[in-house]
Amino acid sequence: MFFASDNTGPAHPKVMEALARANEGYAMPYGSDTLMDEVRARIRDIFEAPDAAVYLVATGTAANSIALATLSQPWQTIFCTPEAHIQQDECNAPEFYSGGAKLTLVPSDHAKMTPASLRSAIAVEESRGVHGPQRGPVSITNVTERGTVYSVAELNALCDVAKQFDLPAHLDGARFANALVSLNCTPAEMTWKAGIDVVSFGGTKNGCMGVEAVIFFDPKHAWEFELRRKRGAHLFSKHRYLSAQMLAYLTDDLWLDLARRSNAANARLTRGLKQIEGVSFLHEPDANISFAGWSRAGHHRLHDAGAAYYVWDDNLAGDDPDEVLTARMVADWSMTEDNIDRFVDLVRG
Repeated sequence: MFFASDNTGPAHPKVMEALARANEGYAMPYGSDTLMDEVRARIRDIFEAPDAAVYLVATGTAANSIALATLSQPWQTIFCTPEAHIQQDECNAPEFYSGGAKLTLVPSDHAKMTPASLRSAIAVEESRGVHGPQRGPVSITNVTERGTVYSVAELNALCDVAKQFDLPAHLDGARFANALVSLNCTPAEMTWKAGIDVVSFGGTKNGCMGVEAVIFFDPKHAWEFELRRKRGAHLFSKHRYLSAQMLAYLTDDLWLDLARRSNAANARLTRGLKQIEGVSFLHEPDANISFAGWSRAGHHRLHDAGAAYYVWDDNLAGDDPDEVLTARMVADWSMTEDNIDRFVDLVRG
């Protein structure tokens, strides 16, 4: 019953087998390995982007932060929601890697910005001449940190606003596969066809040991990203171990299969919890993350039984057993139906 995060689950056996194979013999370093050549080709094919520049790093923080630094200047501001991954979970890394670009928080509804809220936030900037921050990239998190998913139409509308101001658009895709299978669209439709300039294509939360791809659809950004990745200490010498993971992840659509599993696990969890009187959801779950509330007594039953998840209100130690506390639950690809059903039964009491 481990719903703390999808990055707490195991790497898929096919990924581990690929790492073992990659460990045999010798390979050129720094991304010059033959496995990386195949990764580039497959990602370009999957995204229908034959000219895309494709790179690998080991963490989502590096993928997002170095990509945004490549698209921004230190005197600019990056537009994102208050719930965005780069705002809540990156410890100011985007500001650090960009040399000082700030974040402007765009009002959101269920963790999603709207074209109107984005346009208003952009319009406010560049109103004070040299004294204020200049407009920079728009960053969109999909799946959002609240488990909601931007539709293709919503992505198109946000990118249209960005283009009206001549601003690039970045997609934080730590859970890219989960969003994609939820939308039942193509990777191209969710990225460059919608107006996205760069995407971080996540693997770590979806069955890899630790690898993320950064994909620039305009290769003019390639050399600067390479320099920033090296300068930022994220160019792996033994790069083949990143390549091997990503290649296994892409082979036979493993990445899609694992995302379908985690989304299905969360859907089963959601159906079970919705049948319990007194359980309420903060947001309608679209992928593999849920926020739901139930009694403190129910939370104690779960914790006593060894369940792992986050209590969002962080006041489990209170006295009122009936007080409703919110849980954040994230399903990974390896979650079993038995563990899901046991979790629901303990909430029910």
